[in-house]
Amino acid sequence: MSTDTHTESSAAAPEADMAAIVALTQKVVAAWAYNDAESFADVFVDDGTMILPGMYLKGRDAIHAYLVESFAGQYKGTQVTGRPLDLRLLSADSGILITQGGVLPAGHNEVPDEQSIRASWVVVKRDGEWRLAAYQNSHAQLKLPAPGGSASVQ
Repeated sequence: MSTDTHTESSAAAPEADMAAIVALTQKVVAAWAYNDAESFADVFVDDGTMILPGMYLKGRDAIHAYLVESFAGQYKGTQVTGRPLDLRLLSADSGILITQGGVLPAGHNEVPDEQSIRASWVVVKRDGEWRLAAYQNSHAQLKLPAPGGSASVQ
């Protein structure tokens, strides 16, 4: 008689973890839709980081404060969208998710090319729950420069 009480197969655990990681994107989309800075910031670990063009925020409180101000200003009336491009687990409690998407201006249903972004999400499992440890995005339309050259638009 086996005393093992583990009910998930080893193959099912990574699939469940990957689904939970992808679900973080939907939590962000939902929080943004309701201009809910608290729910958005809650996706991060306490000392999580968010890097946006020209900006570096460290800690859930800093991310929350930035979004409160942004939802009242530059992001008022906007939505956000994204889709996973790549996801891989690095260990049982860490992974990397790459997404493409961006901010939808009020009244738009597609992200304008010049506002399209690709993002890296470094995720960690803490107390059985997946959270965002670091988020960084950059313009999706920029190609890497050739040696000695400058960046160009695709």
